[in-house]
Amino acid sequence: MGSLFRSEEMSLCQLFLQSEAAYACVSELGELGLVQFRDLNPDVNAFQRKFVNEVRRCDEMERKLRYLEKEIKKDGIPMLDTGESPEAPQPREMIDLEATFEKLENELREVNQNAEALKRNYLELTELKHILRKTQVFFDEAVYTGNVPNKTRNRYQQMADSHREEEQVNLLGEEGIRAGGAGAQGQNLKLGFVAGVILRERLPAFERMLWRACRGNVFLRQAMIEDPLEDPSNGDKVYKSVFIIFFQGDQLKTRVKKICEGFRATLYPCPEAPTDRREMAMGVMTRIEDLHTVLGQTQDHRHRVLVAAAKNLKNWFVKVRKIKAIYHTLNLFNLDVTQKCLIAECWVPLLDFETIQIALRRGTERSGSSVPPILNRMETFEDPPTYNRTNKFTHAFQALINAYGVASYREMNPAPYTIITFPFLFAVMFGDLGHGTIMALFGLWMVLKEKPLAAKKSDNEIWNIFFGGRYIIFLMGVFSMYTGFVYNDIFSKSLNVFGSAWSTNYNTSTVMSNKALQLDPKGMDYAQTPYPFGLDPVWQVAPLNKIIFQNAYKMKISIIFGVIHMLFGVFVGLFNHRYFKNKMAIYCEFIPQVIFLVFLFFYMTLLMFIKWVKYSASATDVAYSEGCAPSILITFINMVLFKAPDENTGDCSPYMFAGQSGLQKFLVVVALLCVPWMLLAKPILIMRGRKEAAHQPIAPYSNENGDADGLNQHNNGAGTQAGQQPAQQQGGGHGHDNEEMSEIFIHQGIHTIEYVLGSVSHTASYLRLWALSLAHAQLAEVLWNMVLQNGLKQDGWIGGIALWAVFAFWAVLTVGILVLMEGLSAFLHTLRLHWVEFQSKFYAGLGYAFQPFSFEVILESSSSSSED
Repeated sequence: MGSLFRSEEMSLCQLFLQSEAAYACVSELGELGLVQFRDLNPDVNAFQRKFVNEVRRCDEMERKLRYLEKEIKKDGIPMLDTGESPEAPQPREMIDLEATFEKLENELREVNQNAEALKRNYLELTELKHILRKTQVFFDEAVYTGNVPNKTRNRYQQMADSHREEEQVNLLGEEGIRAGGAGAQGQNLKLGFVAGVILRERLPAFERMLWRACRGNVFLRQAMIEDPLEDPSNGDKVYKSVFIIFFQGDQLKTRVKKICEGFRATLYPCPEAPTDRREMAMGVMTRIEDLHTVLGQTQDHRHRVLVAAAKNLKNWFVKVRKIKAIYHTLNLFNLDVTQKCLIAECWVPLLDFETIQIALRRGTERSGSSVPPILNRMETFEDPPTYNRTNKFTHAFQALINAYGVASYREMNPAPYTIITFPFLFAVMFGDLGHGTIMALFGLWMVLKEKPLAAKKSDNEIWNIFFGGRYIIFLMGVFSMYTGFVYNDIFSKSLNVFGSAWSTNYNTSTVMSNKALQLDPKGMDYAQTPYPFGLDPVWQVAPLNKIIFQNAYKMKISIIFGVIHMLFGVFVGLFNHRYFKNKMAIYCEFIPQVIFLVFLFFYMTLLMFIKWVKYSASATDVAYSEGCAPSILITFINMVLFKAPDENTGDCSPYMFAGQSGLQKFLVVVALLCVPWMLLAKPILIMRGRKEAAHQPIAPYSNENGDADGLNQHNNGAGTQAGQQPAQQQGGGHGHDNEEMSEIFIHQGIHTIEYVLGSVSHTASYLRLWALSLAHAQLAEVLWNMVLQNGLKQDGWIGGIALWAVFAFWAVLTVGILVLMEGLSAFLHTLRLHWVEFQSKFYAGLGYAFQPFSFEVILESSSSSSED
């Protein structure tokens, strides 16, 4: 937990690896996940690095695996996922993996091509089968219209539809009409036809185009194919129709075929004679049956190949991605002049230094190298990365802090305090025993079912947010149950656990005839002992002054919690100043900030406690009765404005204790003096320090004896100052060595104004605790009175049915509005109170996160990106 309060100490190290052992050592470090490598070749193009060919080979293997994965998912075959992470294979195993993937891809592509060709052939035969059936129906529907001596006319009428006389006349033309009208022997007119299939949605446009292009001199018959056909190219189901077009002459034939080609209609040969059509149909059916058998065998073979690949696909992906990550990391290294050694620079947590060395030795032994790796610590003035160790419980809270900004190196981390303050401030706004129980049970369910829920690896973003914050949700629910007990509020009702301290001494007729009655806290109506825990349940039946009482109570505790929270933030900043040995910040910032906050706002919270303790309805002294209690807000305003209160109030005094007026003036004067203290002290000290440094004499090169002791002493002192200054910069980002004095004055002025005005606005900002608590309680009461109460008022069996329906509606509204929406609102307001009001007192957040080379992180990001 030590690193949770402050980030881990980091060290920049130089790593020397023999070329033969580099792969195995980096693989061990990837499994460990505790080393962040730096790029030593920032100016080298990615395509000019040493291991670019190996990375390309990995990309090609990954492409083949993605192709296999797509085919497996297309067939709905489950992929075996044991959850284990195999070790990165040795470089020589890449050849075997490449050969395996190449064989699988070629085999699968060949099977797919054969299957597609077979499906295309099957589709053509199926379409031809439908054409033969439908055209036979067309020809069978032809009706003989009479004994006409013209053979051509007779033949045409056998093919034509007797119900389409206009098409017949246009198709025969004038010569046919004259020949038919005279009854003479007309010239032989030869009619041709083409048959095919077309997509059903293209048929209307196809028919219009035929009519316009051929000027009505063709005759079209069409029939729908009821069953959908499978497109062999993509496997989609398509609906098609059979058509047959009759025409006369080669010119129309050419025109019709061009139109069919333009509409992507498929034409098939169709014999004129019925016997030829029957023979062709029988041959087509035989070929279809044979194709069906071959297709089934092809699909079985493809399925077997994919099932065998699905068993190892996940492990193959892990191996390939690990190999690729190792070579990407090796590309960050430098080669020495002998080309036999790889040099790397990396950030390492000091606590894990021995663990990393053990992993390097293990990698060297695996590779069979006799040269041990060398890991040297380096001195640097660079800001190290920030590394806070977390577990599954603290990870979510740390994520809330990092969303605001990553802590500067070794800066105080707000996360451990947030574990308590975040759910508590949330609960102050969300306090309800019933709603808190629902939230706590939901969080507890996710915590108890953690492993099976995590194993599902859902790609639902909202669910992943809820599951990632399961411990926050659980704690918010538990704390809300506690504040619900304090408020004595459960679904807008109260629990009378210990018995109310108030009693009614009116007779029954008085109680029944009056809507509102007043209880006297001085007399027998009050037992003079408060309710043991939380609010007395009697306030639940006090509709006239319940909100007034609760508002005063919640408003005061909001200010009290806010001032304590901000003071705690200022004191956390003291730990930062002490750790970085920044005494100037302690004297010029911390002390005046504490004095300003305590003398004004903490004094106001003390007045609240004094008012609660000294004034009561049962006080014997009239000056301390409930009517003489002064207003805290008016007192504070008069205090800041140096305004004397009105003392003509009879027996009541505007002051709570003796000497209050003088004390308040002293507190305000001292608090106001803190403003120029914060504004000017630090810049003036920096300016004086620079002047003194400029007038310091030059140190002698050596002492009287001629040795270098004086020089060494001077260098040690300079080194100490130089070592402290970067630490100050790292801790808070407030180093001023290179800044001009004007910038320092402006910078300090901004911080002073921000703190002084922020103290006022932030204190008022904590009133959101009261406002949201009031809104939540009122919404719960509205839902009870307007919804559930209506179901409870019904009598008889109808009332039971009505209550069932009303309760369902009330439960949906309660969970949807009061738990989800109100919970989200309270969560966001709590987040703002921590980010702005609390962390602004001490947290710079100017660091950058430690991003170690870790196979676990790489595989998680790869799997999430592949799912997207």
